[in-house]
Amino acid sequence: MFFRCTLGLCLMLFTYLLPSAATAQTQKVAKVKLPHLQKYLNSTSDTTYIINFWATWCKPCIEELPSFEAVQKQYAGQPVQVVLVSMDFAKDLEKKVVPFVTRNKLQSTVFLLDEPDQNAWIDLIDPSWSGAIPATLFVNNARKQRLFLEKPLTLAQLQEHLTSKFSKNP
Repeated sequence: MFFRCTLGLCLMLFTYLLPSAATAQTQKVAKVKLPHLQKYLNSTSDTTYIINFWATWCKPCIEELPSFEAVQKQYAGQPVQVVLVSMDFAKDLEKKVVPFVTRNKLQSTVFLLDEPDQNAWIDLIDPSWSGAIPATLFVNNARKQRLFLEKPLTLAQLQEHLTSKFSKNP
C-alpha cells in the first residue's frame, strides 16, 4: 500500500509529532508528598540511595549537581541511585524546576517535594538537619548504613563516601 503525503498533510503530521518528540527528551519531574520520599528512605533493597536536597535558587546546590550526575552515570547498572529532591515552591514546578532540569539535562531521578511545613517532616530525614541546603543523605537499609551531610559535596567527596562507607565489604 502506498501512502501519499500532500504538503498540507505532511505539515499537519510534522506539527503534531514534533511536540511529542520534544516531550520525549524532557525529564519528568513529579510533585510528590513525603510518603513518596519515604519509599527511598525505608527501602529494604540492597541499593544505596544518594538523596540530595537542592533548589534552583541555591547557588551551592547548582554547583554540586554535576557531581551527582557524574556519580549516577559512573554507577549505572550498579545498586546505587541518585535522587534529586527539589525544595522549590510547588507553584514553581513548571515555571522554574522543569525548565532547569531540561536545560541542564539532568538524568538522575528528580522530584519536587511538596511539603511546605518543614517542621512536620525534617526530623524524619535526619534529626541533626537544620533545614539548610544543600544537604545529602546516603542510605542503604539492607546494610544498615546511613550518612547525612549538610554541606556542598564535590565529586571526589561523593565517591569517597560511596567507596569507604557504602562498599559491600565495610
